[in-house]
Amino acid sequence: MNDLTIARWRRSSRSAEGECVEVTSDLGGVVGVRDSKDIAGPVLLFDPTQWRSFVETIKADRLS
Repeated sequence: MNDLTIARWRRSSRSAEGECVEVTSDLGGVVGVRDSKDIAGPVLLFDPTQWRSFVETIKADRLS
């Protein structure tokens, strides 16, 4: 189990006012994603390879 209390969260530079996503990659082999408006809420955990694939897909969709 990952200890989310020690995570260092960073806000996406692409987040709009009030619609923010925070990401942490210091959880020992997984990437955590949460809603900055609900920091006690659920956290999605991704394998780093899955996370890279997700981000690359979003970037490619934005360019097409």
